[in-house]
Amino acid sequence: MKKWAILLSLLLLIGVLAGCGSDKASGDGGKHLNDKKLVIGVTAGPHEQIVEKVKEVAAKDGLELELKVFSDYIVPNTALAEGELDVNSYQHKPFLDQFNKDHNTNLVPVGKTILNPMGVYSNEFKSLDDLPKGAKVGLPNDPTNGSRALFVFEEAGLIKIKDDKRETASIHDLAENPKEIEFIELDAAQIPKQLSELDAAAINTNFALEAGLNPKKDSIILESTDSPYVNFLVVRAENEKDPVVKKLRKAYQSEEVKKFIEEEFGGSVIPSWDN
Repeated sequence: MKKWAILLSLLLLIGVLAGCGSDKASGDGGKHLNDKKLVIGVTAGPHEQIVEKVKEVAAKDGLELELKVFSDYIVPNTALAEGELDVNSYQHKPFLDQFNKDHNTNLVPVGKTILNPMGVYSNEFKSLDDLPKGAKVGLPNDPTNGSRALFVFEEAGLIKIKDDKRETASIHDLAENPKEIEFIELDAAQIPKQLSELDAAAINTNFALEAGLNPKKDSIILESTDSPYVNFLVVRAENEKDPVVKKLRKAYQSEEVKKFIEEEFGGSVIPSWDN
């Protein structure tokens, strides 16, 4: 009888441990986001400023936002995938798609935010037509923003991209480059600092503003407003349907935040959730 009692106790203990392990594996207690507080990653500049305003609006609905500010485009996604962040706000879908492909992650967009129209800047020339033959022109070295810059140059008539390379366009995929422009790929955050060494450069809005450039006033050409490069709030796929994500999206896409963007940036940053 004593042996049976010991055996029964062991079986019960194993069952309890297995049950605990099963609960942990299911993720029901750990996968869902905190419905009272979110840690949100942003890049310095407009995204940071706007989410500070979103933080005020969300607080009225009982949601606390803790901001973590980054200076590049890769780390905020890595931090989100690894669980250091609950959500991030800084990227467009082509960049997100490429990141997921390159890093085998499953991050998903859950709400439109803004369009930061890419601009082309020059310290010397007032128009792309004025660029001399063989001009040195900078553009971001990450694939999605590099392609984006090439489309801006093409729209301006500076180059023509090969038809069969449009989805993955790089500086090696040009069908026409009549001015024999020398395109120089640089880290996006560093381009404003190197503008004086270039004839012109394509610069993302957040880095332009950081450098004291006003996209609407200082660019010699600005990306059109029908651009596909609208930015999104992004979460891990497992949290896409969490109620707190809906609460965050509501705060971001509020009239109060829209008014702030329009007044603060004067058309250099465009609210995009109504588009």
